[in-house]
Amino acid sequence: MIDGVKYDPEALTITRGDTVVWINKDPFPHTVTSKGAFDSHSIAAGKSWKYTARKTGEFTYICTFHPNMKGTLIVK
Repeated sequence: MIDGVKYDPEALTITRGDTVVWINKDPFPHTVTSKGAFDSHSIAAGKSWKYTARKTGEFTYICTFHPNMKGTLIVK
């Protein structure tokens, strides 16, 4: 979830091949951007974005519109 100008949960552990869906519950757009790994581009209010993890590792990400929003995706 993206709600209250934060990612919830802030850290998520998944298995390679899993798909994660970020749903924007805020009334304005956000992004899910991990430099060199993935970029949702703008996710409008009430919309979602899916990402299927192909590589293992720990990927930190931010919202490019609100850089104080931070999250981590751990792919095993």
